[in-house]
Amino acid sequence: MGENNAVMKNNHQVVDLPPQGGSKCFDDDGRLKRTGNVWTASAHIITAVIGSGVLSLAWAIAQLGWIAGPIMMFLFSFVIYYTSCLLAECYRTGDPVTGKRNYTYMEAVQANLGGAKVKICGIVQYLNLFGVAIGYTIAASISMMAIKRSNCFHEEGGDSPCHISSNSFMIMFGITEIFFSQIPDFDQIWWLSIVAAVMSFTYSTIGLGLGIGKVIVTGKFRGSLTGISIGAVTQTQKIWRSFQALGDIAFAYSYSIILIEIQDTVKSPPSEEKTMKKATLISVIVTTAFYMMCGCMGYAAFGDNSPGNLLTGFGFYNPYWLLDIANAAIVIHLVGAYQVYCQPLFAFIEKWAAEKWPKSQFINKSIQVPLPGGFRPYNLNLFRLVWRTAFVIVTTVISMLLPFFNDVVGLLGALGFWPLTVYFPVEMYIAQKKIPKWSTRWLSLQTLSLACLIISIAAAAGSIAGVVLDLKTYRPFKTSY
Repeated sequence: MGENNAVMKNNHQVVDLPPQGGSKCFDDDGRLKRTGNVWTASAHIITAVIGSGVLSLAWAIAQLGWIAGPIMMFLFSFVIYYTSCLLAECYRTGDPVTGKRNYTYMEAVQANLGGAKVKICGIVQYLNLFGVAIGYTIAASISMMAIKRSNCFHEEGGDSPCHISSNSFMIMFGITEIFFSQIPDFDQIWWLSIVAAVMSFTYSTIGLGLGIGKVIVTGKFRGSLTGISIGAVTQTQKIWRSFQALGDIAFAYSYSIILIEIQDTVKSPPSEEKTMKKATLISVIVTTAFYMMCGCMGYAAFGDNSPGNLLTGFGFYNPYWLLDIANAAIVIHLVGAYQVYCQPLFAFIEKWAAEKWPKSQFINKSIQVPLPGGFRPYNLNLFRLVWRTAFVIVTTVISMLLPFFNDVVGLLGALGFWPLTVYFPVEMYIAQKKIPKWSTRWLSLQTLSLACLIISIAAAAGSIAGVVLDLKTYRPFKTSY
C-alpha cells in the first residue's frame, strides 16, 4: 500500500486515499472498492422492474385497446428512461467524477433540495418499499397456489373447484425471505439478481409463447381498437378500469426508488453516471420489448376476457407442466426482487440505529461465524438478525390479513410514482443545473411533472375503487382461490 501514502500511527495503519481514484482496495470515499458494472446494474434493474406485473399487462391493454395501450406503454418507458437519467446525475453532488457521493435517494434529495422535502421523500420511499414487500409475498403465494391448482385441474378435470388456502404458501415464502434477508449488503446480492432476471425472462417467454399458441389455434387476433366495450362493463367501470390500467403500466416500470442505491454498487471509471445511463437504456429497451410482446399477445389471445394474471388467472390450463415451470420461475424471481427492494430499507434502519446507539454491543458488534467449504466467515450481527426477521414476519402477517393488497399496493404505487419517479428527479436536476425559472427547459420539465401527477391521481382513484369493492367480500385470514 506504499503507493497510497500509508503511514503508521499508534500501531494503526492510516491510509491517505487519493481524492480521485482511491487505492487498489478502496474507493475515493474510503469504502471497499465497488465491483458493479453495466451488466450487474442492468440485472438489478430488470429484477426490480420485470415483476410479475408483466402478466397483468394483457388486462391493462384490454381496458385501453389496441391504440391507447401500446402508445401508453411507449410513453411511460420514455418518461422512466428520461427521469432515471436525471436521477443518475444526482448520485454525486458537484463534479460527476469527483463530487461527494450520495449513497441513498434521501441523501441525494438532502444534498440538492434539503428541508422538509427530505422527510417527505423518506416517508414515501420507505412506505413504498414496505408495500412492495407485502405485494410480492401475496404475488408469490398466488403463483404457488396456481401450481397446486393446475395440478388439481389436471388430475380432477377443469370443472373441479380446487379451492386452496394461501396462508401456508405465504408462510413458506416468509421463511425463505428470513434466510435471504441475512445477506448483509446490497452489493452482495448481485448473484440473486442475475438468477431472478433469468427467471423473469423464463416466465415472460412462457406467457408470450402460450399467447402466440392460442392465437395460432383460434386463428384470429382478438381485441378492439378502443378496448373492452361498454355493455360488457358499465361506463363508470370502463373509466375506473382505464385509470387502473394506466396505473398498472406506470408502476410496471418504476424502479427509481432504488436507482441511487443500485448506482452505489457500480465501480468507476467510467463515471457511475455514464454506467447507470447505459444500464437504464439497456433495461428500459429490454423491459419495453417484453412488455409489448407479453401484453399484446395476451390481449390478442383473450381479447376482452384477458385475465388479471396471465399465468394464474387460468386463461390457460394446458400444458399444465409448462404453467408449473412458469409459476415456479415467478416465485424464484420474487424471492430475489423482494431482496432488491428491501435491502435499502434494511440499510436505512441499521444506519439510523448505529448512529442513535453507537455504544450498543447488540446493534454494532459482529460475531464471526465460520462457514464450511473454505468460505469466508459470516459476520453475524444480532440487531440485523432480529430486525430483519421481525420485518419479514410483519410483512407476511399483513399479507395474510389483507390478501387483496394488490389494490392497496396499486394505491401505494400511485402515491409513490409521481414524487419518486418524476417530481424529485426533476426538481433535483433543476437545482443542480441551476435552470432559470420560466425558461423553455424549466417549463418543459414542469409540464412533464404535472402530466405525471394527473396520471398518478387518476390511478390512485382507480385503486381506491378496487379496494372498496374488495372490502365488501373481505374476511381476514380466510383467503382461498
